[in-house]
Amino acid sequence: MMNLNVYDKGRISARSPQRYCDLYQLGLIDYAVAWTLQKKMVAMRRVNPNQPDVLIILEHPPVYTLGQGGDLEFLKFDVAQTHRQVYRVERGGEATYHCPGQLVGYPILNLRRHRQDLHWYLRQLEEVIIQVLAQYQLEGKRIRGLTGVWLDGYKVAAIGVKVSRWITMHGFALNVCPDLAGFREIIPCGITDKPVGSLAQFRPNISIEQVQQDIARIFAAVFEVDLRLGNDPKILFHSKT
Repeated sequence: MMNLNVYDKGRISARSPQRYCDLYQLGLIDYAVAWTLQKKMVAMRRVNPNQPDVLIILEHPPVYTLGQGGDLEFLKFDVAQTHRQVYRVERGGEATYHCPGQLVGYPILNLRRHRQDLHWYLRQLEEVIIQVLAQYQLEGKRIRGLTGVWLDGYKVAAIGVKVSRWITMHGFALNVCPDLAGFREIIPCGITDKPVGSLAQFRPNISIEQVQQDIARIFAAVFEVDLRLGNDPKILFHSKT
């Protein structure tokens, strides 16, 4: 693991940094707002590929999402007659659930600066989560043929991404201390025989604020980027780009 330093100006740096990544820690954000922000950031990087990478970390109010090819049969309710928020989005994968207590990471990376390999990217995201769990003496594991991270048989992190012209969007969701009841309304990720869990099941006093900082620090190490605090993302909604 790379040595990290935290600088006075809010910069989290990997040793010998060669790539910059703007960090946005946005708190609790409506899914539609965050989705629009991602699409805006991706569009800006298609126009100007030299813009820095981005890591957005946030939480969502309760919401269900389906990947672009996701099967509605994995929802245990009728989309046309529900009060629940449901979005079909560009990412891969099946149904998942977001809610407070779950940390969601949306990296907007230009993989031309890293490695133009989708499988490598997915494994790197898993590695970030595995190393975060290790900070709490928890052994996260991969399962061959599946994407995500498991802890003692429970899926604690889901991953679903979209990559277009080697620019990424969507990302990962780590269950830190959420109310898992919402997962009972779906078949998470289309997997019927593996339960969903959270870190709080294993570390009841875990701090979501600390986990968020661990994610940022370890993301910088795994992707070998120099993290710096991003500007107010609200300005993007007023940009013509």
